[in-house]
Amino acid sequence: MALDIRRFIQRFVEEAADHLPRLREGISALEQGRADREQINELFRAAHTLKGSSRMLKLVPITALAHSTEELLSALREGTLTATPAVTSLLSQAVDGLSDLVSRLADGATGDDLPAADEALCSALENAAHGQTPTQPSNPDTPTSTPTTSSSSSTSSATLVTENELRLSDTVRVRLDRLDDVIRLMGEVLSGHHHLHGLVDQARELSTTLPTEQQAPFHAFHRELKDSVLSHESLMSDLHDRALQMRMLPLSVVFDPLAHMSRELAQSLGKQVDCRVRGSEIELDRQMIDRLSDPLIHLLRNALDHGLELPAERQAAGKPSRGQLIIEAWQDADWVVVEMRDDGAGIALDAVRQKALAKQLINEEQLNALSEQETLELIFLPGFSTKSMITDFSGRGVGMDVVKRTVVDELNGDLQLASERGSGTRFTLRLPLSLAMMRVLLVSVGGVNLGVTAPYVSELVECSSQSFIDAAGQRTLILRNEFVPVVSLAQLLELPTKTATTDNTLLLVVHQRHQKLALIIDSLIDERDMVIKPLPAHLRYLPLVSGMVSMGRNALVSLLHVPALLEASRHGAQRPNEERATSALAKRILVVDDSLNTREIEKDVLEAWGYHVTLAENGRDGLAKALAEPFDAVLTDVEMPVMDGFALTARLRENEVYRYRPIIIITSREKEADRRRGIEVGADAYIVKGSFDQNNLVETLQALLG
Repeated sequence: MALDIRRFIQRFVEEAADHLPRLREGISALEQGRADREQINELFRAAHTLKGSSRMLKLVPITALAHSTEELLSALREGTLTATPAVTSLLSQAVDGLSDLVSRLADGATGDDLPAADEALCSALENAAHGQTPTQPSNPDTPTSTPTTSSSSSTSSATLVTENELRLSDTVRVRLDRLDDVIRLMGEVLSGHHHLHGLVDQARELSTTLPTEQQAPFHAFHRELKDSVLSHESLMSDLHDRALQMRMLPLSVVFDPLAHMSRELAQSLGKQVDCRVRGSEIELDRQMIDRLSDPLIHLLRNALDHGLELPAERQAAGKPSRGQLIIEAWQDADWVVVEMRDDGAGIALDAVRQKALAKQLINEEQLNALSEQETLELIFLPGFSTKSMITDFSGRGVGMDVVKRTVVDELNGDLQLASERGSGTRFTLRLPLSLAMMRVLLVSVGGVNLGVTAPYVSELVECSSQSFIDAAGQRTLILRNEFVPVVSLAQLLELPTKTATTDNTLLLVVHQRHQKLALIIDSLIDERDMVIKPLPAHLRYLPLVSGMVSMGRNALVSLLHVPALLEASRHGAQRPNEERATSALAKRILVVDDSLNTREIEKDVLEAWGYHVTLAENGRDGLAKALAEPFDAVLTDVEMPVMDGFALTARLRENEVYRYRPIIIITSREKEADRRRGIEVGADAYIVKGSFDQNNLVETLQALLG
């Protein structure tokens, strides 16, 4: 796909509208002898930026004239030339010429439509830069090569400049830090406005203490105050949203250069690639896009360097010689999903294991306990890669660990990796639309107020503590068709634990993609849109806190980082006593369930009794793994995508290896008709999750295995 240069022309025109007035102001200061060294540096940088931007867009006349202007400004900056009237006159002519060319672009011209740069003016600029006495070019007021008279040209040039400046006045370039200040201040006003709600409530309570004859007029005052507060809150919220929209940019500003870069890099590596971009119209906050560029560039280079094979290797493997690289984005509720996938060789698990051991990132015992997915994710460990990738865009090294840290820690997102040997690799990034303002749930735990951003919240559940089950030493809630680990948030954060006064427990269920965790909290305080404040530099080492929000006057509330909470809960979970694991005699069990939590909990239960467990995420995945290597027993859910548990059981019974091997269905379906269906397709046991008991599962499995 060719890079559509026209999409960037308008952006260049807007950029030039910022730099050209700065050049005029700087030249005026030079003429008056009041330009200091920094102002000359600014002049040089403006010309340099115009040259670089125009070169990327193949605007050759602008590039040539900006280059010659840059040469003369460089000599002024280095002190080898002084700003004489002849020098400043040449610079003024150069800016007039640049303005004329930019004006043509604003009228719809493309790079091919622009007239050639005035060679005489370019030569005069460069000669002056090298110390030759500046001479006026034969046509000083005409920036192009078209001949015309001096008088008419001068009048024409002034008209062009004036019209161009008027034409561009309908758009204003604003420094990003100034826009950030406006958004920050609007957010502070909006957050502070919540304090007025408290005053409205206090006024209502105050009315009950007034004499009867004063209550009617006070009620009228209270009603008007409340309506005014709500009206102003709506206006401020709308104003803040409009300000945020001003900072939104389409992903095309990142995706299109990536597509262009992929072809050049592939060619330098002797490879062929078709890069397809989809969803580039999806918008993200400018701050998000800026910080997303480096990780995406590294993922692209990684795909081309390590993922896609050489044409001869692809043909030998039965693939087309040209590799396929897809960069795609779509919106999912309050998230934007960015996916980069290729049809290359995939990631070799054996190579990952060997490298992790060789670099002493993990020991052999720990490595043997990892699942295939966990082994894949070793590439995100600091120090896994021996190379730091230097990019033309960023000019600094970015490794896979930095990619994950940027996406997860800095952007409050999620990064997932999937790879199939011989078929390709897929990286999936889930990102919030903006980090400036998000929906936040405020909760109280151990006497401390904390916040959780709404995209990570699954639901609030109030239940009896009697409804929890013990699964391999882990307190667990059966929530519909899923086992969800239950953890005290107070204990996880080492806060004081509140003594329960009732049998009911309030749970905040958080999630990150397919993984869930039920956090025990004391109470829910509020839910509202809030401005997210970054942590100060001295607190950024705190892994469980991603930012701060303001609650009332001078009250800051820590915002919990859910991915880090999930990680901490996994590490803090106590493993059951492995001395019990002697009776299973290393039997191999396949667990098939589309819920990550359920798979992991059943795995913990079975491994506690010494079984070797392999996991599959749906029926088709389970069937493929069962046919690839023999298992002593299969545990499967019923409701799964692609292929359900009934179909999987029936297919396994058709295979000679699994004709008589134990197959246990574990599901939330309680109807007798479902039980009969399970028996008909060949299941040996049918366990309902609602009445799940780990001892019952193990006893059933032991009985079936003999």
